[in-house]
Amino acid sequence: MELTETHTLPVSQQRTWDALNDTEILRACIPGCESIDPDGDNAYLVALSAAVGPVKARFKGRMQLTDIDAPNAYNIVFEGQGGAAGFAKGNARVMLEADGEAATKLSYTANAQVGGKLAQIGSRLVDGAARKIASEFFKRFGAQVGEGAGAVEDESAEDVTDAAAADAAGHNTASTEAADDVSGGDATKRKKSWTAWISKS
Repeated sequence: MELTETHTLPVSQQRTWDALNDTEILRACIPGCESIDPDGDNAYLVALSAAVGPVKARFKGRMQLTDIDAPNAYNIVFEGQGGAAGFAKGNARVMLEADGEAATKLSYTANAQVGGKLAQIGSRLVDGAARKIASEFFKRFGAQVGEGAGAVEDESAEDVTDAAAADAAGHNTASTEAADDVSGGDATKRKKSWTAWISKS
C-alpha cells in the first residue's frame, strides 16, 4: 500500500515543524490514538485503536524518526501489532516547504504492509481506511496548528498592550512626581509641557 498526498497548512514552516514534533499535538490529531510516549532518541511507543472494514483492534507499536533535516523533512519508520487483527509496518517520508510567509506545504509518501486479518480483507478496504485516517489527521492537525498560531499572536498583542500601558503609567508617575517639586510659574510651564506630551502621544 502506498499513499502520497500534499496539504497546505495556514502557518509558518517552523511552526508546522514544531507541531510535528509535539507528542501532545500528535496524540490529539491521530484518530484513535491513546498514547505516544518517548522510547529513546527520536523514538516513540504508540497505542491506538482502529477499525479497518470489519476488523477492529487496538494496536501497539513503535515509530522511529530518521534522516532528520529540521525544519524541512524526516522519515518515519513504524511497526505495530494488533493481536489477532494482524500487524502493520512501513515507512513514510514527510517534507515541508514554505508557501509564502504564513503557510506551509506538507507532502508525504507512505508505504505500508499489513498481515493477518488485515491482509485478508482486501487492499481496497485497507487503502480506504488509511486514506480516511490520514484525511482526519490533517483536518485536526490544521485546526491545532492554526489555533496555536492565533494564540501566539493574541499573546503578543496582549504583551504589546501591557507594555504600552506600563509605559504610559511610568510617564504619568514621572509627571506627577515632577508636579510635586514645582510651584508658581514653574507649575504653569510644567502644565504646558504635559499638554504637549499628551498631544504628541
